[in-house]
Amino acid sequence: MSSKNFDKMAGNATMRSLLIVFIIATPIWSQKIAVKGETVYTMAGDPIQNGVVLIKNGKIERVGPASSLNIGSDYKILSNKIVTPGLIDAHTVVGLAGYYNQKHDQDQLEKSDPIQAELRAIDAFNAREKLVEWVRNFGVTTIHTGHGPGALISGQTMIVKTNGQTVNDALIKPTAMVAFSLGPNVGRNFKSPGTRAKGVAMIRTALLKAQNYAKKMQNKKEDKRPDRDLKMEVLAQILSKELPALITAQKATEIMSALRLANEFDIKIVLDGAAEAYLLLDEIKAAKVPVILHPTMVRNRGETQNASYETAAKLQQAGIKFALQSGYESYVPKTRVILYEAAIAAANGLAFEDALATITINAAQILGIDKRVGSLEKGKDADVLLFDGDPFEYTSHVCTVIIDGKVVSDECR
Repeated sequence: MSSKNFDKMAGNATMRSLLIVFIIATPIWSQKIAVKGETVYTMAGDPIQNGVVLIKNGKIERVGPASSLNIGSDYKILSNKIVTPGLIDAHTVVGLAGYYNQKHDQDQLEKSDPIQAELRAIDAFNAREKLVEWVRNFGVTTIHTGHGPGALISGQTMIVKTNGQTVNDALIKPTAMVAFSLGPNVGRNFKSPGTRAKGVAMIRTALLKAQNYAKKMQNKKEDKRPDRDLKMEVLAQILSKELPALITAQKATEIMSALRLANEFDIKIVLDGAAEAYLLLDEIKAAKVPVILHPTMVRNRGETQNASYETAAKLQQAGIKFALQSGYESYVPKTRVILYEAAIAAANGLAFEDALATITINAAQILGIDKRVGSLEKGKDADVLLFDGDPFEYTSHVCTVIIDGKVVSDECR
């Protein structure tokens, strides 16, 4: 073979490789998009019949009835029966826990110490994890993920989009909350604590140490300040209300302990799981504490033995702000899909739009990201879903997923 022919073949191969890379790296559509739906649920007002969402530069440009909006010729038009905001999973461990559910892809719980507030989710999140893609294909565009239940303080959580090749591409909040757990589940992972009272006492002791640490760090004389302690720094941020404590508490006993800790240390908390919340509706409401409720279809065993399909409806009736989650259960092969969890809540007393709110605007408000996501409003991130039918019907599908104005999936699932 002549060097000329070899160079030509090599050049063609290089071009083919570059073309393949370009196709893979480039979104399906990234230009202006007009999303049309027979019904558009904005979650910022009444549904719009025959509505349109205009998208430009990754943001929502305008939302309204088709009769009032002029769609330019340079817009790519996408249409289907139902349009909603992208879904928000209010608490998961996806990206730290992986698709195969084996030791090598399970980073959500470090078992060397029951109190490890210094662990950062951002240091373990895998944006390319197959499980992230899995939930994205079912309409989940934002996740609150990180260290999970099972330790008294297991580490920090973060908020990311489900697109991007690296954690930096996906990042919304590098540190969102700090994950706590109460109850016998902790005792299964550590020698101590062995009882509920010991667990709460250990948390209380850690917070008191953090109070002292924060005071000493305020000393004007630098040589009088203690050495930096990453664990104490994070706990001090909880005490100053810079960070909320996400407290997994399923039984009524644990829920009451969480509320006492919040009152005693004057800290912001979010109740997580809360399987027996229906027994303490007045107490939770009086404390003005939001709830990230367990998956509706959680298995009724152990700490969630008394979980109920109707808890979501009861929280709504009581006027308690709450969202739904996929959570983490070691026996679930992949992860729960929050769309289905909300559908079951809707089938058990929760109105359709209230159920949709638990995985969109309610979740965004609890997580403090509602200025960017959770509803279809001008200026917000263009995270939009198109369904071929009622989102909560088993026979319906998510047909198009748009994140930041780019179509990341266009296959009905």
